[in-house]
Amino acid sequence: MKYFVSPFNKAADLKFPDNITIYDTTMRDGEQTPGVCLRTPEKLKIARKLDELGIHQIEAGFPIVSNEEKRSIKAIVNEDLNADIIVLSRTKKEDIDVAIDCDVDGIITFMATSDLHLKHKLKMTKEQALNICMKSIEHAKDHGIFVAFSAEDATRTDLDFLKKIYQKAEEYGVDRVHIADTVGAISPQGVDYLVRELRKDIKTGIAMHCHNDFGMAIANSIAGLAAGATAVSTTVNGIGERAGNAALEELVMALKLVYGVELDLNIKKFCELSGLVEELTNVKVPENKPIVGKNVFRHESGIHVDAVIEEPLTYEPFLPEMIGHHRRIVLGKHSGCRAVKAKLEGCGIEVTKDELCKIVEQIKMSREKGKYINDELFNDIVRSVRGLADL
Repeated sequence: MKYFVSPFNKAADLKFPDNITIYDTTMRDGEQTPGVCLRTPEKLKIARKLDELGIHQIEAGFPIVSNEEKRSIKAIVNEDLNADIIVLSRTKKEDIDVAIDCDVDGIITFMATSDLHLKHKLKMTKEQALNICMKSIEHAKDHGIFVAFSAEDATRTDLDFLKKIYQKAEEYGVDRVHIADTVGAISPQGVDYLVRELRKDIKTGIAMHCHNDFGMAIANSIAGLAAGATAVSTTVNGIGERAGNAALEELVMALKLVYGVELDLNIKKFCELSGLVEELTNVKVPENKPIVGKNVFRHESGIHVDAVIEEPLTYEPFLPEMIGHHRRIVLGKHSGCRAVKAKLEGCGIEVTKDELCKIVEQIKMSREKGKYINDELFNDIVRSVRGLADL
């Protein structure tokens, strides 16, 4: 494994929990991306690939939604994967019973706790919400399954009430409490403060569920873990409602390489997993997407290419093979002689120095005219410069 990140990272001296749980919600929150609908065969493919990665928990869906959703969850459970299979349930007995009927390992039951949601969505008091939540937790725990309680819109909830409802959930035997940053409205510094405040009163596990509305889902997730949270939710490629969720591949690689936190996952599966989810959801991965985007290991600038050919880590923080990616030298306006020479050598073509300079010039001119330098055009340019009918 070859990588080179900033040595100044160590100066922060952050402490992370010994055992961090990643629970992936691609098939639940990720499926709530507008326009995405995953059927049973598709969910099975994603679940299997997540299991190959070695993910700890898979949030397989929201079983009360439909009969097809229940079938999907049951099918995943029957795969007997290494990952624990959990699902989402409202704080309603019927939701929990349907989840139990799917024979899952656990549930995440949730209710909004902010004044904004209590008043305008739920139209109930804090005490009413608290009582409903505890009855649901009690009902689920009576069936001997893993139970997490998630406070929706937790990061905009009154701190005293948030502590109260989490403490009460802990008394009722909940296995983990979740901080849902439902609209991505908190900062990493805010997360640090919130988790440390909760840790003064909460002994059970704390999970981060971060949305990316301000582009801080990864930073907030990591800040939560450094402050004492023990679990974090992710989605493959960061898909999800609005701006999406914390991206699985970004979180794991940042923890592993930037912070030195080993999660013992088979990271070589990341590109396969990313491509599979892109295909099945039809949500395209941006070319500049961190970790798995096509451009992450593509180089055009002559200065960069010269250095990368000599030592890839000059312009890459880690080698692409680590995650099943690959490097590509792209020819274009910014290309230099060394990049073009490397391309020619790869094709088994020898040219003179004068011919090489002319080929580089033709490549630059062609790209500035709006032409993409693919293999066909490259060969045409070489033929024209060398005056050959064929290569």
